[in-house]
Amino acid sequence: MNEFEAGRPVVLRGGTVLPMDGRRVLPGTDVLVTGDRIAAVGPGLEAPDDALEIDASGGIVMPGMIDTHRHMWQTAVRGYGADWTLTQYFVWFYLEHGKLFRPEDVHAGNTLAAIESLDAGVTTVVDWSHGLRTPDHADAAADALQSVPGRYVLAYGNLHQRPAEWATAPEFRDFVRRRITGNDLLGFQMAFDVVGDPSFPEQPAFEVARDLGVSVTTHAGVWGATGDDSIRLMYEHGFMTPGTVYVHAASLSADSYHRIAATGGSISVSTESEQSAGQGYPPTYAVRAHGIPVSLSMDTSVWWSGDLFSAMRTTLGADRSREHLEAHAKGETVTHCALRADQVVDWATRGGARAIGRDDLGTVEPGKKADLVLIKNDASPVSFPLLNPFGHVAFQAQRGDVHTVLVNGRVVKHEHRLVGIDLAAARAGTERTVEYLRGEMGEEAWEKGMNPDIPTAKVLDNPYTYTDFRSDATHRL
Repeated sequence: MNEFEAGRPVVLRGGTVLPMDGRRVLPGTDVLVTGDRIAAVGPGLEAPDDALEIDASGGIVMPGMIDTHRHMWQTAVRGYGADWTLTQYFVWFYLEHGKLFRPEDVHAGNTLAAIESLDAGVTTVVDWSHGLRTPDHADAAADALQSVPGRYVLAYGNLHQRPAEWATAPEFRDFVRRRITGNDLLGFQMAFDVVGDPSFPEQPAFEVARDLGVSVTTHAGVWGATGDDSIRLMYEHGFMTPGTVYVHAASLSADSYHRIAATGGSISVSTESEQSAGQGYPPTYAVRAHGIPVSLSMDTSVWWSGDLFSAMRTTLGADRSREHLEAHAKGETVTHCALRADQVVDWATRGGARAIGRDDLGTVEPGKKADLVLIKNDASPVSFPLLNPFGHVAFQAQRGDVHTVLVNGRVVKHEHRLVGIDLAAARAGTERTVEYLRGEMGEEAWEKGMNPDIPTAKVLDNPYTYTDFRSDATHRL
């Protein structure tokens, strides 16, 4: 029998289990997987004779993490825009070079993003796929997702057309009919933004989503792009639903947060992105006050990391720093953190499951889908002591500590190595895309895009004169 044959029972023995049903921690606990489900959770479980036994002692067993917003197609140019602002991102992808991406380039980006997600313990990703200029691009995106053994939601979008154009086109309906067939590993959303035009030109796209019975994911509260008028128009026209996911939501008023809370939507926070690109301050400090459900996301690897360890860490940092800053401005001192480590771990798991409408994901309990992650690294001094498991996940762990990953009961990573993944083919596809883009753009444009001009710095006039530290007194010592 193949050690990792699909359908083989798996038992993870003796780990510290985070069931994510509150703040419970279950030390010395086994998790038994049969088929695509978690069969049992508890100490000393009996397992079938043919079960694959994985030693989880000294490690943490938790639900697979869920990223609710990632532009996977852009991963083929990983790190290219490290020094961009949001404006430079828009110019490069929306106005200039995004239209150069061929179907095979979308395929290359999606494939690499899907693989890197599994490597980091992210078992479900919402592919915010707004590079689908043609049906061939859309098929390439879906083909790539279905070639990698993870769980994905294809959020269909097209940044080069108005939502009302592509969403009402016959080829879009044809794609949905052909490719969205109820496959448990490939969900579907529609991805488009509401620009705030009083005529509400996005209404036909919302009507298509309603007709198809699919949720909409939208970039909301993005400074200078989408704001309170966008939310108001959605609300007034009746298109804010419990399934709607508002990405970023970082430049909104309390009124907009009230509307989101009242209609049951959720917010996908991409803290690394909001901190760096300029959508607005990462909004968890404000969102918490309104009781709006939160999930986490990484946005795009053209800038940032592709793992949710970074998302948890930066989200805690941004939220707490804002809390301290506002307290200091009033002459006060924060003595107790409002946002805790277990909450961001919840957002990275159960929060993502809620956002995509999957109540069978996000927790470790019998009957749930067997999407699981074992964090364990016996070769690392950072793996012990394991005192606060939630804090360990949020502040200590990283992708190199992901020992084992299961998706739908199938082992896709074990002992820190991906299983059944053709990384060489993914590398070759990415290299072809990079070579093509460089050739089409020309070397000068390629280098300029990657290295934008540095703003001219102005040193402020200083009215004070400092004493040279090498004073006469110093010299006499």
